Amino acid sequence: MSLPFLIRLKILWALYDIEKIYYPILATIGVPVNVVTIVILSRGKCGLSKCVTSCLVAMAAADLLVIIFDLILRQIPIAYREQAAFMLYIRVCNIHAVLLYAATDCSVWFTVTFSFDRFVAICCQKLKTKYCTEKTAAVVLGTVTVLSCLKNIFWYFLYTHFYSLSNSPWFCRVIIGKTRSLAWTFVEFMHYILTPFVPFILILLFNALTVRNIIVANRARRRLRGRSSGESPSDPEMANRRKSMLLLFVVSTNFILLWVVFMVCSILRRLDYLWYSVLLPTFVQEIGFMLQLLSCCTNTFNYAVTQSKFRQELWNGVKYPLTLMVKLIR
Repeated sequence: MSLPFLIRLKILWALYDIEKIYYPILATIGVPVNVVTIVILSRGKCGLSKCVTSCLVAMAAADLLVIIFDLILRQIPIAYREQAAFMLYIRVCNIHAVLLYAATDCSVWFTVTFSFDRFVAICCQKLKTKYCTEKTAAVVLGTVTVLSCLKNIFWYFLYTHFYSLSNSPWFCRVIIGKTRSLAWTFVEFMHYILTPFVPFILILLFNALTVRNIIVANRARRRLRGRSSGESPSDPEMANRRKSMLLLFVVSTNFILLWVVFMVCSILRRLDYLWYSVLLPTFVQEIGFMLQLLSCCTNTFNYAVTQSKFRQELWNGVKYPLTLMVKLIR
Protein backbone atom coordinates (compact mmCIF):
# COMPACT_ATOMS: atom_id res chain seq x y z
CA MET A 1 0.00 0.00 0.00
CA SER A 2 1.54 3.30 -1.07
CA LEU A 3 2.17 6.13 1.36
CA PRO A 4 -0.18 9.13 1.24
CA PHE A 5 1.14 12.02 -0.84
CA LEU A 6 1.49 14.36 2.15
CA ILE A 7 3.63 11.86 4.09
CA ARG A 8 5.86 11.25 1.06
CA LEU A 9 6.29 14.99 0.65
CA LYS A 10 7.23 15.45 4.32
CA ILE A 11 9.79 12.63 4.10
CA LEU A 12 11.24 14.18 0.94
CA TRP A 13 11.61 17.64 2.50
CA ALA A 14 13.16 16.09 5.61
CA LEU A 15 15.72 14.33 3.40
CA TYR A 16 16.53 17.62 1.66
CA ASP A 17 17.31 19.13 5.06
CA ILE A 18 19.40 16.11 6.04
CA GLU A 19 21.36 16.27 2.77
CA LYS A 20 22.52 19.81 3.60
CA ILE A 21 24.39 18.33 6.57
CA TYR A 22 25.07 14.83 5.27
CA TYR A 23 26.79 15.71 1.98
CA PRO A 24 29.33 18.23 3.38
CA ILE A 25 30.23 15.80 6.19
CA LEU A 26 30.59 12.97 3.68
CA ALA A 27 32.87 15.11 1.50
CA THR A 28 34.95 16.15 4.51
CA ILE A 29 35.48 12.48 5.39
CA GLY A 30 35.60 10.98 1.91
CA VAL A 31 38.41 13.06 0.41
CA PRO A 32 41.02 12.48 3.14
CA VAL A 33 40.22 8.78 3.72
CA ASN A 34 40.62 7.97 0.03
CA VAL A 35 43.84 10.00 -0.22
CA VAL A 36 45.16 8.19 2.86
CA THR A 37 44.16 4.83 1.34
CA ILE A 38 46.02 5.61 -1.89
CA VAL A 39 49.14 6.66 0.02
CA ILE A 40 49.16 3.64 2.35
CA LEU A 41 48.53 1.08 -0.39
CA SER A 42 51.06 2.69 -2.74
CA ARG A 43 53.79 2.18 -0.13
CA GLY A 44 53.36 -1.58 -0.60
CA LYS A 45 53.70 -2.46 3.09
CA CYS A 46 50.28 -4.01 3.65
CA GLY A 47 51.26 -7.58 2.79
CA LEU A 48 49.12 -7.60 -0.37
CA SER A 49 50.27 -8.73 -3.80
CA LYS A 50 51.12 -6.03 -6.34
CA CYS A 51 48.13 -7.06 -8.43
CA VAL A 52 45.69 -6.66 -5.53
CA THR A 53 47.36 -3.41 -4.49
CA SER A 54 46.94 -2.00 -8.01
CA CYS A 55 43.22 -2.84 -7.98
CA LEU A 56 42.64 -1.31 -4.55
CA VAL A 57 44.59 1.87 -5.40
CA ALA A 58 42.56 2.23 -8.62
CA MET A 59 39.31 1.76 -6.67
CA ALA A 60 40.32 4.43 -4.15
CA ALA A 61 41.33 6.85 -6.93
CA ALA A 62 38.02 6.30 -8.75
CA ASP A 63 36.08 6.80 -5.50
CA LEU A 64 37.98 10.04 -4.92
CA LEU A 65 37.01 11.30 -8.39
CA VAL A 66 33.36 10.36 -7.77
CA ILE A 67 33.43 12.34 -4.53
CA ILE A 68 34.85 15.37 -6.38
CA PHE A 69 32.67 15.26 -9.52
CA ASP A 70 29.45 13.91 -7.99
CA LEU A 71 29.37 14.79 -4.30
CA ILE A 72 31.24 18.12 -4.23
CA LEU A 73 30.44 19.52 -7.69
CA ARG A 74 26.93 18.09 -8.10
CA GLN A 75 25.06 17.05 -4.95
CA ILE A 76 26.30 19.80 -2.61
CA PRO A 77 25.43 22.62 -5.09
CA ILE A 78 21.98 21.02 -5.56
CA ALA A 79 21.47 20.84 -1.79
CA TYR A 80 22.51 24.52 -1.52
CA ARG A 81 21.00 25.62 -4.83
CA GLU A 82 20.23 29.14 -3.61
CA GLN A 83 23.84 29.77 -2.61
CA ALA A 84 25.15 27.99 -5.73
CA ALA A 85 22.97 29.88 -8.23
CA PHE A 86 26.12 31.18 -9.95
CA MET A 87 26.62 27.66 -11.41
CA LEU A 88 23.58 28.23 -13.63
CA TYR A 89 25.77 30.51 -15.73
CA ILE A 90 28.70 28.10 -16.04
CA ARG A 91 28.56 26.32 -19.40
CA VAL A 92 30.42 23.07 -18.77
CA CYS A 93 27.68 20.78 -17.45
CA ASN A 94 27.83 18.27 -20.31
CA ILE A 95 31.62 17.95 -19.87
CA HIS A 96 31.07 17.56 -16.14
CA ALA A 97 28.50 14.81 -16.84
CA VAL A 98 30.94 12.83 -18.98
CA LEU A 99 33.64 13.01 -16.29
CA LEU A 100 31.18 12.16 -13.50
CA TYR A 101 29.68 9.12 -15.21
CA ALA A 102 33.09 7.89 -16.40
CA ALA A 103 34.45 8.09 -12.84
CA THR A 104 31.38 6.27 -11.53
CA ASP A 105 31.75 3.51 -14.13
CA CYS A 106 35.42 3.12 -13.21
CA SER A 107 34.56 2.87 -9.51
CA VAL A 108 32.00 0.14 -10.21
CA TRP A 109 33.97 -1.86 -12.78
CA PHE A 110 37.19 -1.70 -10.77
CA THR A 111 35.24 -3.55 -8.06
CA VAL A 112 34.32 -6.19 -10.66
CA THR A 113 37.96 -6.36 -11.72
CA PHE A 114 39.02 -6.94 -8.12
CA SER A 115 36.39 -9.68 -7.69
CA PHE A 116 37.54 -11.40 -10.88
CA ASP A 117 41.19 -11.15 -9.82
CA ARG A 118 40.43 -12.86 -6.50
CA PHE A 119 38.36 -15.50 -8.34
CA VAL A 120 41.30 -16.28 -10.63
CA ALA A 121 43.82 -16.27 -7.76
CA ILE A 122 41.78 -18.71 -5.68
CA CYS A 123 39.99 -20.86 -8.27
CA CYS A 124 42.22 -20.90 -11.38
CA GLN A 125 45.74 -21.88 -10.32
CA LYS A 126 46.97 -22.40 -13.89
CA LEU A 127 45.79 -18.95 -14.98
CA LYS A 128 46.92 -17.29 -11.76
CA THR A 129 50.60 -17.00 -12.66
CA LYS A 130 49.80 -15.29 -15.98
CA TYR A 131 46.85 -13.10 -14.97
CA CYS A 132 47.55 -12.06 -11.37
CA THR A 133 50.51 -9.81 -12.13
CA GLU A 134 51.09 -6.09 -11.77
CA LYS A 135 51.46 -5.67 -15.54
CA THR A 136 48.18 -7.45 -16.30
CA ALA A 137 46.40 -5.43 -13.62
CA ALA A 138 47.66 -2.19 -15.18
CA VAL A 139 46.46 -3.28 -18.64
CA VAL A 140 43.02 -4.35 -17.37
CA LEU A 141 42.52 -1.22 -15.25
CA GLY A 142 43.67 1.00 -18.12
CA THR A 143 41.28 -0.75 -20.52
CA VAL A 144 38.37 -0.31 -18.11
CA THR A 145 39.21 3.39 -17.77
CA VAL A 146 39.32 3.97 -21.54
CA LEU A 147 36.09 2.04 -22.15
CA SER A 148 34.33 3.94 -19.35
CA CYS A 149 35.33 7.26 -20.92
CA LEU A 150 34.24 6.16 -24.42
CA LYS A 151 30.93 4.76 -23.13
CA ASN A 152 29.94 8.08 -21.55
CA ILE A 153 30.85 10.47 -24.37
CA PHE A 154 27.22 10.37 -25.56
CA TRP A 155 26.16 12.38 -22.48
CA TYR A 156 28.01 15.34 -23.98
CA PHE A 157 25.53 15.34 -26.87
CA LEU A 158 22.40 14.40 -24.91
CA TYR A 159 22.82 17.08 -22.24
CA THR A 160 23.10 20.82 -22.80
CA HIS A 161 26.03 22.73 -21.32
CA PHE A 162 23.82 24.49 -18.70
CA TYR A 163 23.38 23.29 -15.11
CA SER A 164 19.83 22.91 -13.78
CA LEU A 165 20.56 22.39 -10.03
CA SER A 166 17.38 20.35 -9.68
CA ASN A 167 16.89 17.12 -7.78
CA SER A 168 16.08 15.24 -10.96
CA PRO A 169 18.50 12.51 -12.11
CA TRP A 170 19.65 14.85 -14.89
CA PHE A 171 21.58 17.67 -13.25
CA CYS A 172 22.12 19.33 -16.64
CA ARG A 173 19.37 20.99 -18.63
CA VAL A 174 17.96 18.85 -21.41
CA ILE A 175 15.87 19.72 -24.43
CA ILE A 176 12.15 19.41 -23.69
CA GLY A 177 10.80 16.09 -24.94
CA LYS A 178 14.19 14.54 -25.60
CA THR A 179 14.03 12.30 -22.51
CA ARG A 180 11.08 10.43 -24.01
CA SER A 181 12.69 9.87 -27.38
CA LEU A 182 13.60 6.33 -28.43
CA ALA A 183 17.32 7.18 -28.71
CA TRP A 184 17.50 8.66 -25.19
CA THR A 185 15.48 5.78 -23.77
CA PHE A 186 17.82 3.18 -25.27
CA VAL A 187 21.01 5.00 -24.25
CA GLU A 188 19.94 5.64 -20.67
CA PHE A 189 18.49 2.17 -20.17
CA MET A 190 21.70 0.56 -21.41
CA HIS A 191 23.70 2.96 -19.22
CA TYR A 192 22.05 1.66 -16.05
CA ILE A 193 22.09 -1.95 -17.24
CA LEU A 194 25.86 -1.78 -17.76
CA THR A 195 26.37 0.16 -14.52
CA PRO A 196 25.54 -1.25 -12.04
CA PHE A 197 23.18 -4.13 -13.02
CA VAL A 198 25.72 -6.24 -14.97
CA PRO A 199 28.46 -5.66 -12.31
CA PHE A 200 25.99 -6.88 -9.65
CA ILE A 201 25.50 -10.15 -11.53
CA LEU A 202 29.22 -10.61 -12.20
CA ILE A 203 30.24 -9.90 -8.59
CA LEU A 204 27.66 -12.34 -7.23
CA LEU A 205 28.76 -14.96 -9.78
CA PHE A 206 32.48 -14.61 -9.03
CA ASN A 207 31.84 -14.67 -5.27
CA ALA A 208 29.64 -17.76 -5.51
CA LEU A 209 32.26 -19.61 -7.57
CA THR A 210 35.01 -18.51 -5.18
CA VAL A 211 33.06 -19.72 -2.12
CA ARG A 212 32.35 -23.05 -3.78
CA ASN A 213 36.01 -23.54 -4.67
CA ILE A 214 37.20 -22.60 -1.17
CA ILE A 215 34.75 -25.00 0.49
CA VAL A 216 35.79 -27.89 -1.76
CA ALA A 217 39.51 -27.10 -1.35
CA ASN A 218 39.22 -26.84 2.43
CA ARG A 219 37.47 -30.19 2.67
CA ALA A 220 40.15 -31.85 0.54
CA ARG A 221 42.89 -30.21 2.60
CA ARG A 222 41.36 -31.42 5.86
CA ARG A 223 41.23 -34.96 4.52
CA LEU A 224 44.88 -34.78 3.46
CA ARG A 225 45.86 -33.52 6.90
CA GLY A 226 43.92 -36.33 8.54
CA ARG A 227 41.36 -34.05 10.25
CA SER A 228 37.66 -34.74 10.05
CA SER A 229 36.60 -31.33 11.39
CA GLY A 230 38.05 -27.99 12.26
CA GLU A 231 41.02 -26.18 10.77
CA SER A 232 44.59 -26.06 11.94
CA PRO A 233 45.45 -22.53 13.11
CA SER A 234 49.03 -23.11 11.99
CA ASP A 235 48.06 -23.82 8.39
CA PRO A 236 49.29 -20.74 6.42
CA GLU A 237 47.41 -21.73 3.25
CA MET A 238 44.09 -21.78 5.12
CA ALA A 239 44.91 -18.43 6.75
CA ASN A 240 45.69 -16.79 3.39
CA ARG A 241 42.47 -18.09 1.90
CA ARG A 242 40.46 -16.76 4.82
CA LYS A 243 42.06 -13.32 4.51
CA SER A 244 41.47 -13.17 0.76
CA MET A 245 37.89 -14.34 1.15
CA LEU A 246 37.16 -11.88 3.97
CA LEU A 247 38.53 -8.90 2.03
CA LEU A 248 36.65 -9.91 -1.12
CA PHE A 249 33.32 -10.43 0.62
CA VAL A 250 33.49 -7.25 2.70
CA VAL A 251 34.27 -5.10 -0.36
CA SER A 252 31.67 -6.84 -2.55
CA THR A 253 28.91 -6.86 0.07
CA ASN A 254 29.53 -3.20 0.88
CA PHE A 255 29.22 -2.31 -2.81
CA ILE A 256 26.03 -4.31 -3.40
CA LEU A 257 24.20 -3.12 -0.28
CA LEU A 258 24.98 0.56 -0.87
CA TRP A 259 24.23 0.50 -4.62
CA VAL A 260 21.09 -1.67 -4.74
CA VAL A 261 18.58 1.13 -3.97
CA PHE A 262 20.11 3.41 -6.61
CA MET A 263 20.10 0.61 -9.20
CA VAL A 264 16.45 -0.34 -8.61
CA CYS A 265 15.29 3.29 -8.69
CA SER A 266 17.21 4.04 -11.90
CA ILE A 267 15.84 1.05 -13.81
CA LEU A 268 12.26 1.51 -12.57
CA ARG A 269 12.34 5.21 -13.45
CA ARG A 270 13.45 4.39 -16.98
CA LEU A 271 10.67 1.79 -17.26
CA ASP A 272 8.23 4.49 -16.18
CA TYR A 273 9.33 6.58 -19.16
CA LEU A 274 8.52 3.56 -21.31
CA TRP A 275 4.93 3.81 -19.98
CA TYR A 276 5.27 1.06 -17.36
CA SER A 277 4.08 2.77 -14.19
CA VAL A 278 6.36 1.28 -11.53
CA LEU A 279 8.00 4.46 -10.26
CA LEU A 280 9.03 4.54 -6.60
CA PRO A 281 8.53 7.64 -4.40
CA THR A 282 11.06 10.41 -4.99
CA PHE A 283 12.47 10.13 -1.46
CA VAL A 284 13.58 6.53 -2.21
CA GLN A 285 15.64 7.89 -5.11
CA GLU A 286 17.24 10.44 -2.77
CA ILE A 287 18.13 7.67 -0.33
CA GLY A 288 19.69 5.81 -3.26
CA PHE A 289 21.90 8.83 -4.07
CA MET A 290 22.95 9.11 -0.42
CA LEU A 291 23.87 5.43 -0.08
CA GLN A 292 25.64 5.28 -3.45
CA LEU A 293 27.92 8.18 -2.48
CA LEU A 294 28.51 6.64 0.94
CA SER A 295 29.99 3.59 -0.83
CA CYS A 296 32.85 5.82 -2.06
CA CYS A 297 33.92 6.52 1.53
CA THR A 298 33.75 3.10 3.18
CA ASN A 299 36.50 0.98 1.60
CA THR A 300 39.17 2.50 3.85
CA PHE A 301 37.26 1.25 6.87
CA ASN A 302 36.75 -2.13 5.18
CA TYR A 303 40.50 -2.50 4.70
CA ALA A 304 41.18 -1.40 8.27
CA VAL A 305 38.77 -4.04 9.61
CA THR A 306 39.98 -6.92 7.43
CA GLN A 307 43.72 -6.22 7.01
CA SER A 308 45.91 -6.01 10.11
CA LYS A 309 48.91 -4.59 8.23
CA PHE A 310 46.79 -1.86 6.63
CA ARG A 311 45.43 -1.07 10.09
CA GLN A 312 48.98 -0.82 11.42
CA GLU A 313 50.05 1.47 8.58
CA LEU A 314 47.00 3.64 9.21
CA TRP A 315 47.86 3.86 12.88
CA ASN A 316 51.46 4.74 12.06
CA GLY A 317 50.18 7.53 9.82
CA VAL A 318 48.05 8.90 12.64
CA LYS A 319 50.91 8.69 15.13
CA TYR A 320 53.51 10.35 12.89
CA PRO A 321 52.23 13.96 13.04
CA LEU A 322 51.56 13.59 16.78
CA THR A 323 55.09 12.33 17.38
CA LEU A 324 56.47 15.13 15.24
CA MET A 325 54.54 17.74 17.21
CA VAL A 326 55.82 16.32 20.51
CA LYS A 327 59.42 16.49 19.22
CA LEU A 328 58.98 20.09 18.07
CA ILE A 329 57.49 21.09 21.44
CA ARG A 330 60.40 19.51 23.27
